[in-house]
Amino acid sequence: MAKTPAQRIKKHGSKAAVPQHSLPPVINPTTSRSPQKAQNNTSLILIASVTVSLFLFWYVHLLTLQQLTQLSGGLAMPDSLVGGFDTGYVGQLNAAMDNDARGQLNYVHKTAGTLFPLIFGFTWLLLIGTNVAKKPLRWTLWALPLLFVVVRLWGNVAIDAALGSETADAGQVALASGLTVAGWVLFVVSLLAGAAAVFLRKKPAKAG
Repeated sequence: MAKTPAQRIKKHGSKAAVPQHSLPPVINPTTSRSPQKAQNNTSLILIASVTVSLFLFWYVHLLTLQQLTQLSGGLAMPDSLVGGFDTGYVGQLNAAMDNDARGQLNYVHKTAGTLFPLIFGFTWLLLIGTNVAKKPLRWTLWALPLLFVVVRLWGNVAIDAALGSETADAGQVALASGLTVAGWVLFVVSLLAGAAAVFLRKKPAKAG
């Protein structure tokens, strides 16, 4: 019967031979994350994020907001008005839309209307961050999608507040209209910033 190391030491003293045990080798100890693999992973995340952003843009602006015009007598939702709107237009919407219709618009703002700017902003931050090496330029370009997210989410709240009043408040309508216009401008400028980031991507120098 094989004796344990403690039993060997007890019988033979400190000079007893103790069997040596070695740990199994670590699997692939030299494995490292190559820059190429990291770049491929980032590209996959970008493709997925861009796809989701496009889907949400289509779902919010080209599907849901268009369907809501059936509840407003054909009047477009404020979110779709690139040039903004005035108190007269909001008054017409309030007259045409009942509480259920306004509730549906509010639900869109809280769900897909919130997810779209957040996911778009994340996607563009990643796109710019992986393609622009210079920090000053990177932060300048990052500011555009970040501002878009803030303005768009604030605009959702402002539109709901303007439509929730029985009488259109001029101040609320002006704020909602200004945020809507600013949101569209920042969206377009953010798209251009993303395109510029890809165009300005630093390419590795060719070996001479």
